[in-house]
Amino acid sequence: MASEPTAAGGAPAPQPAAPRRRPPCVLSFSLARDRFLRRRFFSAGLRPFSIRLPSPAGAGTTVHVWAPPRPARRPVLLLHGFGASATWQWASYLRPLLAAGFDPIVPDLLFFGDSCTLAADRSEVFQATAVKAAMDAIGVRRFDVVGVSYGGFVAYRMAAMYPEAVDRAVMVCAGVCLEETDLAAGLFPVAGVAEAAELLVPSRPADVRRLVHLTFVRPPPIMPSCFLRDYINVMGSDHNQEKTELLHTLINGRKLSDLPKISQPTLIIWGEQDQVFPMELAHRLERHLGEKSRLVVIKKAGHAVNLEKDKEVCKNIVEYLREPILSALNGEK
Repeated sequence: MASEPTAAGGAPAPQPAAPRRRPPCVLSFSLARDRFLRRRFFSAGLRPFSIRLPSPAGAGTTVHVWAPPRPARRPVLLLHGFGASATWQWASYLRPLLAAGFDPIVPDLLFFGDSCTLAADRSEVFQATAVKAAMDAIGVRRFDVVGVSYGGFVAYRMAAMYPEAVDRAVMVCAGVCLEETDLAAGLFPVAGVAEAAELLVPSRPADVRRLVHLTFVRPPPIMPSCFLRDYINVMGSDHNQEKTELLHTLINGRKLSDLPKISQPTLIIWGEQDQVFPMELAHRLERHLGEKSRLVVIKKAGHAVNLEKDKEVCKNIVEYLREPILSALNGEK
């Protein structure tokens, strides 16, 4: 059998991704929307690649990435949060980023979309390692990184682990400064990790309704159970056990004193009415990073600020990333 082609650094070369396989679904709104969003990625010039990571660290690990076939401009890595695949969270950002001179690169984190692993590691460190290996495989060595919620945890870890690769970071409602004791103290709408997992990995229409009402300031007024059940079946039924394990690993024993300080200029964007990661965590992160950070609060928005106020969030991201590096470091407004 012929050996697998490799990219620079010995990583396997990215392979065109196979079409996503979904169970047959008659009149599925979720499947139709998924196809529509994928077409937006194609129309923006991005293509899907499946990157099998080399052994031993990446044994049995495949990272699915949307990227330009030959990234030639300033790359911006976009990391999604819990929920559906990356296409559902970043589609509206592609055109503005491209128009501003950036190349968006959009992976599915492990156990979301078409990314998966046989490894037992559930830490954000492993997620960061996998995404960095995928970036190496497509030949992108330096980039800015934007992370939403859970994706912000991975983005922060990448900035800490790979300072030579990450130029700037943008953290969107990413509660990296949370501590496990915050749950018992009542800072969050959940009192423990198990309840957090039930909220963020919904299995019933009622769970999805609760999640939407917590994350949006203006949730849809009508959410029929048939639509919510369809969404769970099509987009939210894969790797639920593994996603729950990700949350347990993320929260159990977490202490602010263990969080490293990253050296990159960092923009912090937060929804003013975030109920999942309250504003206290934004201020903690700003204090933790000091003069290298800048906080932007988006009015009339909750935790899903990247969806609820996508134009405003994208505008802030573009303006920040286009600033001279010294201005960003000095936290100038």
